[in-house]
Amino acid sequence: MAHESDKKQIIDFIKASNKILVMPSAPVDCDSIGSALSLYVVLKKLGKEVTVVSADPVPNVYEFLPVIHAIGDRLTATKDFIITIDTHKTHVAEIKKEEEDGKTHIVITPKGGRFSPKDISINYGPEKYDLIITVDTATLEQLGRSYEDNVDMFTQVPVLNIDHHISNEQFGRVNYVDAMASSTTEILIPIIEQLEKETGKVLFDDDIATLLLAGIITDTGSFQNANTTPKSFDWAAYLIAKGGRQQEIIQRIYKTKPLSTLKLWGRVLSKIQIDEAYKFVWSTVTQKDFKDTESDEEHVGEIIDDLLSNAPGAEVILLLKEKSAGVISGSIRTTSASVDASEIASIFGGGGHSRAAGFKVKNPDFDKVYKYVIEKIKEYQANRLNIVADENGEEIGVVQKVETPDMTPVYKYEAQVAENPAETAEIEKEVVEELTAEVDGSKPKKRVGRKPKTLKEKEDDREEMDKEIEESGAKKPVAKKSVEPASGIELKLQKEEIIEEENSADQESSDETHAPKSGYRFEE
Repeated sequence: MAHESDKKQIIDFIKASNKILVMPSAPVDCDSIGSALSLYVVLKKLGKEVTVVSADPVPNVYEFLPVIHAIGDRLTATKDFIITIDTHKTHVAEIKKEEEDGKTHIVITPKGGRFSPKDISINYGPEKYDLIITVDTATLEQLGRSYEDNVDMFTQVPVLNIDHHISNEQFGRVNYVDAMASSTTEILIPIIEQLEKETGKVLFDDDIATLLLAGIITDTGSFQNANTTPKSFDWAAYLIAKGGRQQEIIQRIYKTKPLSTLKLWGRVLSKIQIDEAYKFVWSTVTQKDFKDTESDEEHVGEIIDDLLSNAPGAEVILLLKEKSAGVISGSIRTTSASVDASEIASIFGGGGHSRAAGFKVKNPDFDKVYKYVIEKIKEYQANRLNIVADENGEEIGVVQKVETPDMTPVYKYEAQVAENPAETAEIEKEVVEELTAEVDGSKPKKRVGRKPKTLKEKEDDREEMDKEIEESGAKKPVAKKSVEPASGIELKLQKEEIIEEENSADQESSDETHAPKSGYRFEE
């Protein structure tokens, strides 16, 4: 939860810093882009050196946003690599470099005499940034290669974490996280107001108001989503009064669609599947769909919000997308407060909000992942709705029917694949060992500013939850579960304690049910 003391710390850090790196989350959306760019303009007005870097390319639909071209696509070296030569005894006549077979040779020609290895020392220069601000980012892994390639920087440079996701991992030096806010841009408004007061400079202008308003409008689905609050309307009115171009945002984002996008949407709608028993609606978009409709991945856009979420009777909506380079992503929406989209996404290594979430995994076999994801979501709904048999009387629920495919979450894997196949296999093994160690508690997660829970703490959490359920009079639904031996690297949804399931088998079922708590278990 965001506090005034956190806001004060953010103001103090910004005032004391000069070289600031601003980073939106990936995949990018209008809220993350609007947050990053509004900060960019504000910090520039305060005389700061500002760099904005996005791990993912910015979709063309956002090209109309002010200063959009200030966003870079990669983070250059954050430190200089310095080679120092002691010239007390021998002077340098010439320095040149030569490129050969992917190597750079630095050739130093002495002016008489010769250099020895003792004359050479190697050091790093200072960090290029004295402050990092992440916006709309729940985990550091959402920053992609910028984080994976510069982990040390995130431990040495203060990180201001400004976000509105309930799944935020509190990784910053300062964590200004308000899960009740409709968007991250909404959170930034009072921060910018306070900066105006303390610096005596006028910071708000038409462009900043438009960037902030765009984040609120898109994250609330044009004020139609469940996260819309009275405060959202108040801040929107405030920004329009400040010059925010509301009609431009609506026209460019919601009312302008290329023909290729409309063709793609038609393809997705033609493949809609509905399972009334599980209150589940889903569709897919494949690389063939993109090719046939002459569209690209960014054209999927808001189809899940504009079209799929209108299916009557659906509680869970899924759009599964086959992206390039063997990446498969899923967008999840729920229509009821009793169904947690972020909990469903966590089954596949993702996260998000209670009503909107997503995940991204690495696997070239789309069909296998598709079958697995559909089965797992049905399994989740079966537990939640207390479904124990299908129309043929066969036992369903948590019984696994589909072979578990390799599904390493992309943020754990993307930056670690080598070109050499043998080296890649070794890296994959290391990744699995590391993740397994994280799960069983033998190794802490590499998170900045966050202490992972031990197994004992997790057991205490589960016991406390069970006690609360028992006191409330609710009964946990019970279904049999079988785990078959499998080959390859597997990501499975499992109960944290199967023993607890067996011990609760004598409890009666009731109309009030609870979604299962789950985590990952990697098996090789």
